[in-house]
Amino acid sequence: MEDEEQLDLASRLTQDHHQSLKLWLRMLSCTVKIENEIRTRLRATFGITLPRFDLMAQLERYPQGLRMGELSKRMMVTGGNITGITDQLEQEKLVVRVADPKDGRAYSVKLTAAGRKAFAIMAATHEEWIAELLQDVSSNDKAQLIELLSQMKKHLNAADEK
Repeated sequence: MEDEEQLDLASRLTQDHHQSLKLWLRMLSCTVKIENEIRTRLRATFGITLPRFDLMAQLERYPQGLRMGELSKRMMVTGGNITGITDQLEQEKLVVRVADPKDGRAYSVKLTAAGRKAFAIMAATHEEWIAELLQDVSSNDKAQLIELLSQMKKHLNAADEK
């Protein structure tokens, strides 16, 4: 009987592991498909890359500006990448670097008025694209997916805190 219980446990573990992997791959493939479509549309419509759009989105949430290190952490990319993206956006007069009055070596990055205006147009279009890409998913299914993914995120965050 004990051998059967161990075999059953091993079978369940394998099945659960397989199911977890299948879930991860399904989520990843959906994310990559949507992200690639958004990348293509951003470039074709606005001549902007997704990382530049993402940096502007971060700055839109923080009108007082963010330090480079904070941008790097929020976007989960290296400081060098943030510097390059910021340089491009600054050349286009969409962002500005502002010296930190408390620390002369540090500065924050803010959207300019032109940057806020350009981002508002891009963000509205981006939202329409996402709605279009997910239009075949019912409202109930979207709500259920949001709830399930929120629970998953809580579990993952709890695991990080251990």
